[in-house]
Amino acid sequence: MTVEAEPWVDDPFAEAVRAGRGPLWLRHEDGRRIPLDVERWCAPAAGADHGLLLRCATLAAPVLDLGCGPGRLVAALLGLGVPALGVDVTGAAVARTRGLGGPALRRSVFDRLPAEGRWGGALLADGNLGIGGDPRSLLRRSAELLAPDGLLLIEVDPSEVDERITVRVEGRHGELGPPFRWARCGAAATARLATRAGLTEHERWSSHGRRFLACRKPPPPRRDGP
Repeated sequence: MTVEAEPWVDDPFAEAVRAGRGPLWLRHEDGRRIPLDVERWCAPAAGADHGLLLRCATLAAPVLDLGCGPGRLVAALLGLGVPALGVDVTGAAVARTRGLGGPALRRSVFDRLPAEGRWGGALLADGNLGIGGDPRSLLRRSAELLAPDGLLLIEVDPSEVDERITVRVEGRHGELGPPFRWARCGAAATARLATRAGLTEHERWSSHGRRFLACRKPPPPRRDGP
């Protein structure tokens, strides 16, 4: 029986995470390449990460990092005393997160996850809004994981793009993984999709060339009575 290759698992991404370096790209069908910043992901949290961490610590604990990769944000949150859990489909990423002392599960965001509906915050950083190629479904699923009044912190594309594409992970020697659906959305497109997913925009900000959007899940309805 032939087993189909899995994106992010049976492709150059897993090896790059184990090595802690790239170069690595998402290769579009038309030949365009989107660079993946593996070295930054494998390094300690820095630069624009600190804005995310501060918001998590003050507004959104405990935190679920969706697509945690090598675990730098989970490790940094734990260092700040913020309970956090990483989730990723790539075994090498989960192993690296655990090696930093961070708890992590090898699962998809669409799998059953612990404490659904009770997380104070969730992260979609490092382009993870693209997971599954359907950001509206991903945002809806992220909202399900949050507690009422919870905060979803999203890294959006620096440009005002809104596209659904088929890509492959490409390694340093041109080796290609299996094709999969991906998405890229800027702040405006993400805000529109978040609204349709039942979330309310809370904040937008930029830092170190990266752009972010925070959206809040509505609080529970107020019950009037004696």
